[in-house]
Amino acid sequence: MAEGRQEWREWCFGAAKKRLPVLKWLPKYSLQHLQLDFLAGLTVGLTVIPQALAYAAVAGLPVQYGLYSSFMGCFVYCLLGTSKDVTLGPTAIMSLLVSSYAFHDPTYAVLLAFLSGCIQLAMGLLHLGFLLDFISHPVIKGFTSAAAVTIGFGQVKTLLGLQNIPQEFVLQVYYTFCRIGETRIWDAMLGVFCLIFLVGLQQMKKGMPVIHPMETFPIRISRLIVWIAATARNALVVLFAGLVAYSFQVTGSQPFTLTGNTPQGLPPAQPPPFSKVTPNGTISFQEMTKAMGAGLAVVPLMGLLETMAIAKSFASQHNYQIDPNQELLAMGFTNLLGSFFSSYPVTGSFGRTALNAQTGVCTPAGGLVTGALVLLSLAYLTSLFYYIPKAALAAVIICAVAPMFDAKIFRTLWQVKRLDLLPLCVTFLLCFWEVQYGIIAGVLVSLILLLYPLARPQIKVLEHEALFIQPASGLYFPAIEFLRDTVHKQTLSEPRLRRVILDCTHVSSIDYTVVLGLSELLREFQHRRLPLAFVGLQAQVLKVLVAADLEGFYHFPSMKFAGE
Repeated sequence: MAEGRQEWREWCFGAAKKRLPVLKWLPKYSLQHLQLDFLAGLTVGLTVIPQALAYAAVAGLPVQYGLYSSFMGCFVYCLLGTSKDVTLGPTAIMSLLVSSYAFHDPTYAVLLAFLSGCIQLAMGLLHLGFLLDFISHPVIKGFTSAAAVTIGFGQVKTLLGLQNIPQEFVLQVYYTFCRIGETRIWDAMLGVFCLIFLVGLQQMKKGMPVIHPMETFPIRISRLIVWIAATARNALVVLFAGLVAYSFQVTGSQPFTLTGNTPQGLPPAQPPPFSKVTPNGTISFQEMTKAMGAGLAVVPLMGLLETMAIAKSFASQHNYQIDPNQELLAMGFTNLLGSFFSSYPVTGSFGRTALNAQTGVCTPAGGLVTGALVLLSLAYLTSLFYYIPKAALAAVIICAVAPMFDAKIFRTLWQVKRLDLLPLCVTFLLCFWEVQYGIIAGVLVSLILLLYPLARPQIKVLEHEALFIQPASGLYFPAIEFLRDTVHKQTLSEPRLRRVILDCTHVSSIDYTVVLGLSELLREFQHRRLPLAFVGLQAQVLKVLVAADLEGFYHFPSMKFAGE
């Protein structure tokens, strides 16, 4: 009895450790881990606050919703995440998708977060993460590159202080150039200065040489100052721009377009909205979900894809393992619980995850510091956000999304496999029209390229006393008609009829449609009184054909026996 209880306790603890990865690393936690995690969490927090304000503008929501979306992922991932480096929160790509499917309405955005979390949880529980494998790398690159152009150019109007520019990309480009003469000179000057400042600090960080052990203390201190300034460059730019705007406000003039009033305090804890009251009546839950349409599939899938790609990349770099299905659960719970605190959908951030890793984070506990810093800013600093110029936030966004545009991928695919340029270009171009159409079209083109070799496998034909026909890959139902046409062309349509040997060495499995096709082919050969023999049948294929009891079917273990 005691042994049974002990086994039950061990099983329960093992199951808890699998679903709560925090139980694996927490018993080994040390003071050194705490120091490094605190530094990394503080550094990421100084980055996420200005980015959250900026990404809320990309999503078309009031700036406080960026902060509302930035803390829940930090706490949930600490308990459920399997990567020490990943940070969850608002990102440029997810904000663009929210802008497309939430119609710049916080009610729709919060409901979208709730439904996305439910879908992601279901996928994690059902182990459906493999579905993401059908989105090929060229499709991902096409989408992210188009998103970088869309988001980056979308901030040009804010950088220049232009008003009433349409949201649709083509019209946005047209009207931005048409109204270039309406540029607010102070906004443009501040925005360009912030861009130069951000790029300069970024290049300084990239160009920092490796620390030499013989360097003097003053040099080490100067390196540390440069590293801190470059790492917290977004916060420094926003702080500087806010001080400049505040100094003008004190003198009684304000030449900049400011963020404006931001509600102070933590978001209220309440269920996500399942309906929306408008002056014209109440919009029901069914009407809201119908309006979001394809977003209910695109948003959770792209969120999972972005997070999984980041988690796998950093796990490989730092030599540890992640659990894909557990990552799905972490994402799902983050969006589900976040929706109760007015969050819009979030995902893994590549930039902040890289910063987290570079700062030396040891465990997911660094996210607790980041989350706490966001909550403190919501509780005490929102009144100061009034003075942040929109041009400075636009500069932060442009610098954040610029690395997402990968121009090298076009040249790489041209050199490696030119056919892969097709899904890349289709996705890239159609995403400027509608994001969902670009992704769906890219996936369909990729699937066509994947399925075409199955439907039209290479078939090797050797002519001797008998005709040897060898499919170079497996036989599946789309390929059987092609195989029959090839056999007809090579044998039955010629005046000189010969026996045929079908070499199935490379055929590892067949389905019922293939069995029917081979049965018809055998009947045609019997009608012509020609032998059709099979060689090299693998055990599982032979078992299927024998079970089908095909009339006139006979086989040989190898070409040697077939030729005798």
